Amino acid sequence: MSRILGLPVWMGIIADALGNGVFMKRPLNNYSALLDLEARRVAALWKGAVVGLAVGIVIVLYRFVLSKMEELALRYYAFFLAHPAMLPLLFIGLGGLGYVVGFLVDKHRQISGSGIPQTKGIMLGHFNFPWFGTLWAKFLGGALAILAGLSVGREGPSIQLGASVAEGIGQKISSTNTERKYIIASGASAGLSAAFNAPLAGVIFAMEEIFKYLSPVVLLFTTVASVVASFVARMAFGSEPLFSFPIKSPLPLSAYWMVCLLGLVLGGAGALYNLTLLKTQKLYKKIESLRFRVMMPFLLAAAVGLLFPVALGGGHGVLEHIHNSEPFLTLLLILVVKFAFSMLSFGSGAPGGIFFPLLILGTLMGALFGQTAIAWFGLDASLFNNLVILAMAGYFAAIVRAPLTGTVLLLEMTGSFDNLFSLVLIALIASTTADMLKSAPIYDALLKNLLNDQEGFEIPDEGKKITMETVVHFGAHAAGKLVSELALPQDCLLIAVRREGKDIIPKGSTMLRANDALVFLISAHTEAKQREAISTLTENA
Repeated sequence: MSRILGLPVWMGIIADALGNGVFMKRPLNNYSALLDLEARRVAALWKGAVVGLAVGIVIVLYRFVLSKMEELALRYYAFFLAHPAMLPLLFIGLGGLGYVVGFLVDKHRQISGSGIPQTKGIMLGHFNFPWFGTLWAKFLGGALAILAGLSVGREGPSIQLGASVAEGIGQKISSTNTERKYIIASGASAGLSAAFNAPLAGVIFAMEEIFKYLSPVVLLFTTVASVVASFVARMAFGSEPLFSFPIKSPLPLSAYWMVCLLGLVLGGAGALYNLTLLKTQKLYKKIESLRFRVMMPFLLAAAVGLLFPVALGGGHGVLEHIHNSEPFLTLLLILVVKFAFSMLSFGSGAPGGIFFPLLILGTLMGALFGQTAIAWFGLDASLFNNLVILAMAGYFAAIVRAPLTGTVLLLEMTGSFDNLFSLVLIALIASTTADMLKSAPIYDALLKNLLNDQEGFEIPDEGKKITMETVVHFGAHAAGKLVSELALPQDCLLIAVRREGKDIIPKGSTMLRANDALVFLISAHTEAKQREAISTLTENA
């Protein structure tokens, strides 16, 4: 089989081993495996490596296909621009392409948008999608969206693709339901790592956006998977940073008031982005047919590609305009058109992410602010690129509400640590500003919308019991309480307490402490509701 696929021998061995059942599927509630922490750490090494390798290969292929699709899109737009008599064929072709993608989204609802809210929903127990259907449909739908020139990115789909690959592997090699969730999270981390050549950002994203707490086993799974996936991507595409903005010197302390001002601006802009995107989705839902809804940005892409091609795709073409000598009004026009086209592309539900387009919008805001600071505030022109990089991190933090991920992501994508302190500062200011404006984190808001429209997403009630693990936060309601004092939800049983590397069999008289890891036996059908109820006890409000 591996020779037919053209895989290297060492990759074929792993594929054949998985296919022939060498890694046999194990019971998902193997309590001895669940409570053996050392064995779980050892397992995390090889299981994380297997996931990272598989995800790395898939994302490398995805990146390669998308790059070819983007090149092809630019070619055919240039052709039709040179042959205006054939323009009707462009609109017919893009309309047909949009209908095909709409058909895919209609049949596989989980591939809509970036895929990150769906991945979070799986981790929280809201959804249970078929991993292979998600994998091929998302891959194809994302590629066709880029072929049309939609303003969407590869990063969100890469995370969902990674999670899907990991889920398929997890069904073979996971020993508990909790470990299966760790494997899925490691696949998501590996997907981001391979998409951006940013292994640390992949790890922190899992902690900050998916789990929202630190676990040694989760850290090990995600780190190994992310590093291996990044290695595969670097072997294929090289180790050069994705953004090339040379930094001559860090910002002087005298310019930090500008960083604070820029952070406030980006916080407000991020809140506006989230509000506009959610409103755009709401407007699109007035079109009852999902297939025709997805067609809309494909038809619009024809006009954008002919009149303003720089706004097409993720935004790589915009980077050529990010310099101090570019006219201010040109940058402003690109920002407005790119913002509008991004809203219309993503809001339709077409498969594609917002990571790269929002970073591009951040570069434009940074460039506009940089030109203003140089012309009016006396900033040294050599510091222009500093503000561009800071704006990307701040805008990302304001929209996603993940300041650490934004900081590390920009450090890895630019390859420069000169802005470390100012990156942290602007990410915190922008994120806090968006919070104060009552703007919900974009992926939380998108997940909430999915939950309000759960048709086709329901988990069947098979009477299945699964295990879940969580950590008691400092200041949480459960900290300092006896087990007998906890108002646990129905069909929920506390089966173990892990404290300082030791496992305790809980009794009613067992007092819980902050930083205890709690293992519960819960119903799979009501997992999401039980997780929410347990989180009110274990998390610090």
